Amino acid sequence: MNQGSDRLLLSLLLAFTTCTLLSPLEVQAADQTGEAVTKEALERMIEQYIRSHPEVIEQSLQSLENKRAAEEQQRQRAALAAHQQELLNDPGSPVSGNPAGDVTVVEFFDYRCGYCKKAASALTQLQQSDARVRVVYKDFPILGETSELAAKAALASNLQGKHRAFHEALLATKDDLTKEQLFHIAQDTGLDVTRLDRDLSRPEWQSTIERNRILAKTLGISGTPAFIVGNDLVPGAVDLKTLQELVAHKRKQ
Repeated sequence: MNQGSDRLLLSLLLAFTTCTLLSPLEVQAADQTGEAVTKEALERMIEQYIRSHPEVIEQSLQSLENKRAAEEQQRQRAALAAHQQELLNDPGSPVSGNPAGDVTVVEFFDYRCGYCKKAASALTQLQQSDARVRVVYKDFPILGETSELAAKAALASNLQGKHRAFHEALLATKDDLTKEQLFHIAQDTGLDVTRLDRDLSRPEWQSTIERNRILAKTLGISGTPAFIVGNDLVPGAVDLKTLQELVAHKRKQ
């Protein structure tokens, strides 16, 4: 054990001394005189203890990690509860499924994100199999200018009432989403490409994206996709079963 390791171990264990690392019997055995144990003596006791029980370091670090994870989950749930209006009813966020559905699924996504593409079919299947589900789309372009252009095109497509078809087509393509490719996909989904090109420059799309970015930061979302149902937030690609379980859990509340 080198000097740096000694300092780290001593710092860690001093923080936990009052909790679990040394039992009262062990302290008593180390100080049979009954006098106060000096800091130096205590550090020697701790060092000796961890040499004999190295597993306590792993246990202590795991306990600390679990505590921090629980605190973060609690903070996140509080943030979700406080921002339901922005999540569910932002007029700039496209909606599909049942507009009056009893459960809303919110997705933060990027059209160039491989995991978003992987999860896309699950959300489509959920809407096909559950007529009571409402879906809110939160464009969260994090992969550069091409992603931002695709997000603006998708938002603009909502003016023509074809957002869901265009959205699903964008996630289904394996091609790079250049402006030319966006217009090609738009034409295939029945959009008026001339109007779409004109609508792309409207400033409200950037405003919507910026609101989504601020909201994502507030909720602790840094990657895509991220799914929210009620006060439950699930990061990463999910399958149909997971979405159905989230919806069922919300309905029981």
